Formats: sequence, structure tokens, C-alpha cells
Amino acid sequence: MDRVAGEINARFARTDSPAFPLVLGVMGGAVVFAGQILTRFKFPLEFDYIHVTRYGAKDQGGRIEWKVEPHAEVRGRTVIVLDDILDEGETLAHVKERLLEMGAAEVLLAVFADKDIGKSKPVRPDYVGLVLPNKFVVGVGMDAYGYWRNLPGIWALDI
Repeated sequence: MDRVAGEINARFARTDSPAFPLVLGVMGGAVVFAGQILTRFKFPLEFDYIHVTRYGAKDQGGRIEWKVEPHAEVRGRTVIVLDDILDEGETLAHVKERLLEMGAAEVLLAVFADKDIGKSKPVRPDYVGLVLPNKFVVGVGMDAYGYWRNLPGIWALDI
């Protein structure tokens, strides 16, 4: 997290924009990542959250559902989206597209983990904490059937 925060800090230390970036955590997975990385940012920002899911309580992706849209104004802003893991990339690709449609000037994606699934994804993160093998993982915000987001480390499950 220190490295990712450092990369993002470097990007915003040299900005000449008078507008503070909007940082959006994708709930519920990003709760741990967002909570820990926000305190490492050294620039003024506005924080909000979105709740977008493709999984629900299942482990297989389905239809993308927006449960909560941003409360803060997106139009004309740089938006940094924080999420726990980039798996197949469908959800974050949709989020980025939707925020751009809402008028965001740019959307940057920061993920705690990028899962190496062995094929191309519809979106690439701008900032990646670590790359994980193609396994079903829990901990640090990542869950199995809604459980184990609270684990302080990462564990692979045999499902």
C-alpha cells in the first residue's frame, strides 16, 4: 500500500488543477484497501463510495448492479476508483465507462490486487498493489460468499 500510495501521491503532487480529486471506494470489497490507503495520501481529496456488484452472494459473475451511485459531483473531476481486486475486469470496466459517461474528466483505477487469469481483460488498472495467481482468494476485503473480508492476510480457497 505504501508503494501504490507513493505512486498516486507523485501523480497528484505535480498537478496544477485547482479541483481536488474524488476518490471512490467500491464497496464492500474496497473497505479495507480504502481505509488503509486513504491515510497515506498526501494531497487534498474528497472521498465517497459506490456500491457496484456483479457477484452478489455468488462466486460467479452475473449482471452488473449499481446499488449506490456517487453522492459527490463527478462532472469535470479526476476520479480515483479504489477496489480490492481486478478479477475478470467486467465490473471495473463498467464503472470506468459509467463515470466517464457521468462527465468525469478522467478515471484512474487503483486495485489492491490484480488476479493473473491468463487472458486479457476489458480494463487495465493504473495502480496495482500486487498480482495474485488465478485462485479464489479471501482476506483484506476480498470475500467468499460475503465472509472473510476481515482477514488481515490473503488466503486461497479450494472451491
